[in-house]
Amino acid sequence: MAEPVTPPGPRAAPASPARVAVVGGGPGGLYAAALLKRRDPRREVTVWERNAPTDTFGFGVVLSDETLGGIRDADPAVYAALDRELVRWDDIDVVHRGHRTTSTGHAFAALGRRRLLELLHARCADLGVRLRFRAEAPPAAELAAAHDLVVAADGVHSRTRDTYAAHFRPRITTHRCRYIWLAADFALDAFRFETAETGHGIAQLHAYPYAPGASTVIVEMREEVWRAAGLHALDEAGSTARCAEIFAGALGGRKLRANHSAWTAFRTVVNDHWSYGNTVLIGDAAHTAHFSIGSGTKLAVEDALALADGLDGHRTTEEALAAYETGRRPVVASTQRAAAASLHWFEELAGHADRPPRRFAFDLLTRSRRVTHANLRLRDPAFTATVEDDFGCPPGTPPMFTPFRLRGLTLRNRIVVSPMDLYVAEDGVPGDFHLVHLGSRALGGAGLVMTEMVCVSPRGRITPGCTGLWTDEQAAAWSRITDFVHTSAPGTALGVQLGHSGRKGSTRRMWEGIDRPLPEGNWPLVAASPLPYRPGVNQTPDALDRTGLTAVREEFTAAARRAARSGFDLLELHAAHGYLLSGFLSPLTNQRTDTYGGDLEGRLRFPLEVLDAVREAWPDDRPLTVRISATDWAEGGTTAEDAVATARALAAHGADAVDVSTGQVVPHETPAYGRSYQTPYADRIRNEAGIPVIAVGAISSWDDVNSLLLAGRADLCALARPHLYDPHWTLHAAAEQGYEGPAAPWPAPYRAGSRRPPTGRRD
Repeated sequence: MAEPVTPPGPRAAPASPARVAVVGGGPGGLYAAALLKRRDPRREVTVWERNAPTDTFGFGVVLSDETLGGIRDADPAVYAALDRELVRWDDIDVVHRGHRTTSTGHAFAALGRRRLLELLHARCADLGVRLRFRAEAPPAAELAAAHDLVVAADGVHSRTRDTYAAHFRPRITTHRCRYIWLAADFALDAFRFETAETGHGIAQLHAYPYAPGASTVIVEMREEVWRAAGLHALDEAGSTARCAEIFAGALGGRKLRANHSAWTAFRTVVNDHWSYGNTVLIGDAAHTAHFSIGSGTKLAVEDALALADGLDGHRTTEEALAAYETGRRPVVASTQRAAAASLHWFEELAGHADRPPRRFAFDLLTRSRRVTHANLRLRDPAFTATVEDDFGCPPGTPPMFTPFRLRGLTLRNRIVVSPMDLYVAEDGVPGDFHLVHLGSRALGGAGLVMTEMVCVSPRGRITPGCTGLWTDEQAAAWSRITDFVHTSAPGTALGVQLGHSGRKGSTRRMWEGIDRPLPEGNWPLVAASPLPYRPGVNQTPDALDRTGLTAVREEFTAAARRAARSGFDLLELHAAHGYLLSGFLSPLTNQRTDTYGGDLEGRLRFPLEVLDAVREAWPDDRPLTVRISATDWAEGGTTAEDAVATARALAAHGADAVDVSTGQVVPHETPAYGRSYQTPYADRIRNEAGIPVIAVGAISSWDDVNSLLLAGRADLCALARPHLYDPHWTLHAAAEQGYEGPAAPWPAPYRAGSRRPPTGRRD
């Protein structure tokens, strides 16, 4: 088969383009045209739009104060016209299972999409922009050859993007819900989110006013619910009537109306590049963000503003477009991460449905991680106070400083210092560095401080610098550390994480080459299956036979007994990140054909045998947790459903909590990094498996912690890097929130430092 041919590339052009072509007459394209013409009236700017000027899809458009401020500064005439049309309101209503919860202080502004287009048409005409309606734009290469700048604002199905796909490298993901845009002929008094639990599954409504007598109404549900309800077989009129029936309460029995409305699945568009020569993508052609966090129009308008600004001060258009993308991409990426979190929340709505009404509302409001506990305390202190009260916060106590009980251990707060490998032990014996590292973090106020992964045998080490608990000498050294913590930081719990490296062992220290084999002195490895971590780089492990499995189980048991004698308050089994127990759980690393492989039940068998043995050896009154990788971030690996089933099995075998991490199982993983990016997995396990969870993964602020706890997504929050940056992170979080209670006591010698020192003069 012949390779696809890419059309000739666009040409380079001056940074102040004289001839500009805009493909697409939506709000983004029109506003870009108006701005570019206003900045330089000598420019010849032409807009091609395939539809008639009165054609539009959808109904209302929501614009943020930030976007409106940018419009005001860039073109006061457009802002003034918009300001006369905008409908403004402050409230969000969340209606769930008959309960209506209202939160205020959110400052929305909206107008009709058709009216927005009319205003932009008028502004373009006033400025002398050529508007060509009912006209297909010439081919992309032809436009690029005839113009100094081509702005492709031709939407999610962009022909321009498709033409140069080899360069833009688009990645388009279709998601699991179906939705339809409709309208109601009355104005809601709030942004309304409402759920409806039908006989086929849960449906959700997103609705808001956009004119004095009109509201946008979006109905959304999972694909399987949509099909089971028969909506896939209905035409536009039938779907409209059925949606009005499902949400009759929200509509007061009134009808809905359509406008070229059809059920569709949201598609997330990401492009590796936004420009090629003198052609640039903006709006939905370049990127999309789920409607549940705002309108695509907002992003497109902001793109147009940034593009107009970016054309100043560069030698060529190509340089200017590269600078535009460099400046704009981080903002869009942040928006897309927030949109992905929001989209995922609504896709998994059924898993949130059992939360109490106010917690459900708080969970919904903070779903994208852009609105947080601190935001809501500023916007709506009364609502936030009711959620805190429901959670059990004493007056003046942030959620993170409420106690939490696991078996016979009561943690004074919800902060965990996450296990962090140090790689500085000698023959597995922890030394002064470990004492200072763990002791300083214990003095820093966390409720629970975890050791690094402590290896159960020499063969189970990751590196020569790993600590262990396979000798009494090591146990004595750990006793020195637990004694210090219990004496000098009373009330702080110290936990030990036991693990075995499996196929990821016999490697260099992290700063010498992570996961790279030792230059000499390597030891043989064992694993579930004889699969090297990196073929051709790491050694091939031996698959454990029955004798080997028994020996490893006994190593864990002996280490657990030593840990108990050493005085640890909590024990965690490390069954994540591709180490030995994790290697049994993942289908990518367990290819056994005996009873320890195959389906999830088989893959769980050995980790559960180890858990049973350790639980029996570990004191009954002390809690035992297990860390898992809830997804491998790789095709064919552990799924979220697997993780929930695994958590249920762990709980049935005596685990008191699950520490929910992800990944690091296979080197070809593709994690979706971002703030708190792993917490949705903890959320799902907590609320489906019914077991307490420790959430980890780029949780960096006390505001994130409070938000996760109040929303019901986690019971404890583990932080690593913030505690490397600041060993007293928890105490400082208390000071910054004005909390001085028993959950964050300053050690007596440090009390003089319990308030932030004054900075320099600010005058």
